Amino acid sequence: MLDSKFYDMLSRLSLVLSHKSNMNMSGNRKSVQKGVSAEFSDFREYMPGDDLRRLDWNVYARLDRMYIREYMEEKEAVVNVLLDTSASMDYGEQKKSVLAQELAAAVSFLALNNMDRLILYDMKEMNRPLVQSGGKKSFAKVLDWLNLRRFEGETDMLEATRRMPLRGQGVTVLISDFLNPALVEKDDSGYEKILQYLNYRRQRPVVLQTLASEELHILMDGTRNLIDMETGQKLRVTMDAEAVRSYEEELQSLLERMKKGCVKARGFYAVCDTARDREKLIFEDLRELYDI
Repeated sequence: MLDSKFYDMLSRLSLVLSHKSNMNMSGNRKSVQKGVSAEFSDFREYMPGDDLRRLDWNVYARLDRMYIREYMEEKEAVVNVLLDTSASMDYGEQKKSVLAQELAAAVSFLALNNMDRLILYDMKEMNRPLVQSGGKKSFAKVLDWLNLRRFEGETDMLEATRRMPLRGQGVTVLISDFLNPALVEKDDSGYEKILQYLNYRRQRPVVLQTLASEELHILMDGTRNLIDMETGQKLRVTMDAEAVRSYEEELQSLLERMKKGCVKARGFYAVCDTARDREKLIFEDLRELYDI
């Protein structure tokens, strides 16, 4: 996992939301409701029963009329994080599963540090999420939860997403390699259905596609027996120049399609390479995710 110096740097940032929160819990997000936080919003005329401490006496002195100062109420936003724990995530010399856990930890830290409500889901155990709030003092429980994940078997990401009990607007972060035929087939793709569902449920999608360096940059050659880590199916292929070129073209087409779909859904998309320096990945490649 990442070290304390990294989290100290991360504590200066907060997740960008594409909208204001409308949840009914206190926190650091600006709400559409009026309240008593420190950020001024507007004036309105005094009405019987209003708190006289909120009268603006300067306006009264100028206009001889009583006006109340209104402020934006600060609310707690909800950040959902869905972690793909299928067997394919445990692939790579530098494993995708390790990077996925680090990404989940970073997003969770940002949410808790900004006093948001965090809900962490293992896609294979959607009925047993970890729910945390109250600031970064809860972060140790997040690390414990992440360390207990086991990357094995298969996951149904579309079904997992639909099982989230979403209430109101928020951010949903999907961390996966997305290398599942049901997700990426061009006709009737599960990936587009996920984005459509999140948009319908007023969620800003954040898609972090975690790929091993060996998947992004093919170096193998000769005839190989490839084994699907989840189904056990085997495929014998000859990795000549034509096969590598065809793979790279298909992969690039997939990545472009995924990014286009996420942008259309007013979300954020990034490819996360397991070989990428962690500070450069999180502070540079994912920069659009943050406010300072």
